[in-house]
Amino acid sequence: MRLIRTSAGCEAVRVAVYKRRQLNYRLVDDGCRLVFEVAVFKYLWLERIGGKNKKRKRKTKEKKEEVVMDILRTIAYQPPNGSVKVCEQALTKTGELKRKKSEDQSHSVPEMSRIITDPTTGKCYCRGKVLGKGGFAKCYEMTDLTTNKVYAAKIIPHTRVAKPHQREKIDREIELHRILHHRHIVQFYHYFEDKENIYILLEYCSRRSMAHILKARKILTEPEVRYYLKQIVSGLKYLHEQEILHRDLKLGNFFINETMDVKVGDFGLAAKLEPLEQRRRTICGTPNYLSPEVLNKQGHGCESDIWALGCVMYTMLLGRPPFETTNLKETYRCIREARYTMPSSLTATAKHLIASMLSKNPEDRPSLEDIVQHDFFTQGFIPDRLSPSCCHSAPDFHLSSPAKNFFKKAAAALFGSKKEKNKYLDNQSKLAKEEDDFYRLRHDLKKISISHQAHKHRAAEEVQMVKTQVAPVCKSGLVVKDNAQQIRDSIRMIVRGTLGSCSSSSECLEDSTMGSVADTVARVLRGCLENMPEVDSIPKEQMSSSFQWVTKWVDYSNKYGFGYQLSDHTVGVLFNNGTHMSLLQDKKTVHYYAELGQCSVFSTSEAPEHFISQVTVLKYFAHYMEENLMDGGDLPSVTDTRKPRLYLLQWLKSDRALMMLFNDGTFQVNFYHDHTKIIICNENEEYLLTYINEDRIATTFCLATLLISGCSTELRNRMEYALNMLLQRCN
Repeated sequence: MRLIRTSAGCEAVRVAVYKRRQLNYRLVDDGCRLVFEVAVFKYLWLERIGGKNKKRKRKTKEKKEEVVMDILRTIAYQPPNGSVKVCEQALTKTGELKRKKSEDQSHSVPEMSRIITDPTTGKCYCRGKVLGKGGFAKCYEMTDLTTNKVYAAKIIPHTRVAKPHQREKIDREIELHRILHHRHIVQFYHYFEDKENIYILLEYCSRRSMAHILKARKILTEPEVRYYLKQIVSGLKYLHEQEILHRDLKLGNFFINETMDVKVGDFGLAAKLEPLEQRRRTICGTPNYLSPEVLNKQGHGCESDIWALGCVMYTMLLGRPPFETTNLKETYRCIREARYTMPSSLTATAKHLIASMLSKNPEDRPSLEDIVQHDFFTQGFIPDRLSPSCCHSAPDFHLSSPAKNFFKKAAAALFGSKKEKNKYLDNQSKLAKEEDDFYRLRHDLKKISISHQAHKHRAAEEVQMVKTQVAPVCKSGLVVKDNAQQIRDSIRMIVRGTLGSCSSSSECLEDSTMGSVADTVARVLRGCLENMPEVDSIPKEQMSSSFQWVTKWVDYSNKYGFGYQLSDHTVGVLFNNGTHMSLLQDKKTVHYYAELGQCSVFSTSEAPEHFISQVTVLKYFAHYMEENLMDGGDLPSVTDTRKPRLYLLQWLKSDRALMMLFNDGTFQVNFYHDHTKIIICNENEEYLLTYINEDRIATTFCLATLLISGCSTELRNRMEYALNMLLQRCN
């Protein structure tokens, strides 16, 4: 009884103790008194242990309520003559109540069968372990017993969606998800229902979610964040193109498959994108990832998903959400004010990108395209693939970089055995320079548009230098002599390669045919610049065309050569020894050029023995560009079988641009600083000029039109620089 007096129990126990005193120990039967004492002790013990999590607290509370009921029943008023009988009745009633309760529970939630049959198709599935739980459903591993294919099955009991609005929510999720097909979206396979449940069969992601990875890792490295975000942006861009808003982007909804690819999933809150005035005003999503406009009931838009993406990036790098506080009110206040801390451990580019995505004004946030073009992505290393060990430990990119492995394989193909390779490296004194070469790749092998090379941080200065330092062209067609030194200073050649000559030579060796191709292009371009009037805008008269141009390129001339991909997906490599190989669109046919006009054709499977090493390197380049590089403009891909095959005669890099000259006279210059491009080609005896601007939008003009109408200063400056590169290519 001392326990009862010292207890600070609930009102029910206090009432029980008070009643016991008033009843003057009417529980004369020792059995009833013992029941009472045990019940009270049990209650106090349950109250003391409490529970550390919600589930345990809930169960403890239920047990305490049952015990209190036992106490109250046991000490209820009993007549002296029938005390034992009443106690027995009370105990019997308690047992009956418990049995009835357990029967009701088992009746309302019947145990789910391990073998589930689809009523419509007759297919049988075996239910496996629980993968996760949500508001309405549980997710199980489920295996098709016919094909042994494993799915992630979302199982929703009908009892949980009994109300019309709840069922509508599930139907909307199914309707939106089933039409989506993208590499970085969880695949929807099938759904069916029986009398008890609704079953949604989804793609199985064996490595769980980003939330599980971050829980094990605490924080992620910048290369990993770039790797994951690039894939998430790809999936989200597809969703927005389908006019679908996710509305619940968070680490727990980014799933990882066996090969470490990210899949955006859980479309329970997804909705169609509506016009601004018709947007949904519902506040839904995860509190730490809600945007200010959603909290202010201004509606969800694409910008809300980008805000959530900013929160995701912050969480990946720092291990906690940007607006996390001790209470929800303060969190919402911080979100509305866009107030958060930016630790000094973050790099400048990461801070800038996060700050732009977490702009208070939705209109100030970047688009998904702007995000992947940001310096955080373009100036940092992005691994091709992550090891599964990254799920629980930090990767070591210095030892296992996919890019480094790529060129190790290429080196092995070129130099044969490891011993021969080491001998080559010794002869070239490259052992210490190996790491430098790798870090150079981090800049040369960017997984972005072909024009997104280094020097982006010098954009403003470069634009001004191009405008002021390009030598003018006089009416006589010759560069002004007083400005000759200025030309040489403004065009500082870095590296070059030429068909039929060794790129390591200090001289530019070319035959008369190649010289005539270059001279023809220079003459046409110079004639246009000499007679073209100066205007402030580009001509309105534009045209369509079907020429080939370089969409992607890789410069690894310090070891092997220069690789590129044309718009028809033909891949070419101009090797350092002056030979050229092209891998056609079928990925089986190779064209080999030892010099201009001399072509040998063979298949990759039947390559002559002395070409095998070069074919191997060619395939490596093709695979690398296909998997990792983005196209550099919006020109359509057109293949004209009547035209001769295009192959590279000469390439040249200055400190500001890349020049490429092809066998049919096609001439392309890519500018680093603003990612613009100029392409000149001959089509039906007429020269065309295509200009791809900073937004990767292409415009094609006939040179005759420019000659009459003129063009903007911006385009003229680039044309002049391109001409000077062409004239100086052998100097």
